Amino acid sequence: MKKGYFGQFGGSFLPEMFIPAIEELENTYNKAKKDPAFLKEFSNLLTTYVGRPSPLTFCPNLTKHLGGAKIYLKREDLNHTGAHKINNALGQALLAKRMGKTRLIAETGAGQHGVATATVAARLGFKCTVYMGIVDVKRQRPNVFWMQQLGATVEPVFSGTQTLKDAIDEAQRDWAKNLLDTHYLIGSALGPHPYPTIVRDFQSVIGKETKKQMKNSEGRLPDVLIACVGGGSNSIGLFHPFLKDKSVRKIGVEAGGFGLKSGKHAIRLKDAKIGRPGIVQGYKSFFLQNADGQVLETHSVSAGLDYAGIGPEHAYLHETKQVEYEFSTDEEAIAALKLLARTEGIIPALESSHAVAQAIKTAPTLSKNKIIIVNLSGRGDKDIFTVAEGLKDKEWKTFIQEKAQIYHDEQ
Repeated sequence: MKKGYFGQFGGSFLPEMFIPAIEELENTYNKAKKDPAFLKEFSNLLTTYVGRPSPLTFCPNLTKHLGGAKIYLKREDLNHTGAHKINNALGQALLAKRMGKTRLIAETGAGQHGVATATVAARLGFKCTVYMGIVDVKRQRPNVFWMQQLGATVEPVFSGTQTLKDAIDEAQRDWAKNLLDTHYLIGSALGPHPYPTIVRDFQSVIGKETKKQMKNSEGRLPDVLIACVGGGSNSIGLFHPFLKDKSVRKIGVEAGGFGLKSGKHAIRLKDAKIGRPGIVQGYKSFFLQNADGQVLETHSVSAGLDYAGIGPEHAYLHETKQVEYEFSTDEEAIAALKLLARTEGIIPALESSHAVAQAIKTAPTLSKNKIIIVNLSGRGDKDIFTVAEGLKDKEWKTFIQEKAQIYHDEQ
């Protein structure tokens, strides 16, 4: 396979000014991944700071309710900062320290990557700026608040769709101006080479742990792996260590929004008429685009899944049929969140709820001796405003109105 590519996907399509920074990152990573001192520092932080290994939790009540395959959750929601994002953020921050950088920048949609970046910046002594579309700032205000408390500057983005795609554009502009002292900490398994590989490798701790834990608890491999797919870091982290295990089905779940026919979704791989190969933001993959190659607007109830593109390795896995790609709608995701909360006392992030929704569809079609593992990529407390609105919770609405009135009266 050509360097920097997964089949026809991947590559590095950036202006010449970025090449030295990209080459420095690649060279630093290639040396670091063979350096026992780097690997020991990273492993120690994962254990003593992140809290790894994250548990593998059996869901007896949900399994009984659905009446089919046994369901386990890989609990990335129990990591420090509440999501899988911290794994990659720590790894890249250690690389930045090796390169002598003093500042980290990042983009974020749901805010979890922003919180993770701000967290590692505080821990390792970096200045930090996080770009976030104003739409996401409004619906993920708790994460914005915590990023600021961690010392990061949160820059709202008002251009374009005012979501993740536009936050990436602004982060790249910042990087172009500050290449000497700044590392761009990309949060998903996408972007120009070598980012997709670096992110995948740091996130593969998820799948490696899962494989070991499953053999300890069940004495065998699972039958199905399910994970949500925005850019694709949590899913590639789970899937990659299992790619050679052909007996294990792997299902990536995209954001179905209001449904495929609505035009308001982020389904890149299920509909070949809309998700087309293209080169956007420095790499080749599948993107939601029109016949003229213009990137289309997306929609999802989950801020972390409404991106028009997908990581290049996912594009390759789709094309080679190594992974199945499905989608869950907003309505299905919210219903799945509610069901998991009521049956198991676990509140997933809306992103993860898309994967739970797919498990709810898949489990009843399988016999009771089959095993499904769902990657619970994040916890749901960040989504309280969106979920309460989706469930039309009157008491929450009254609470917000009362708080708003208090703030208004204090002005």
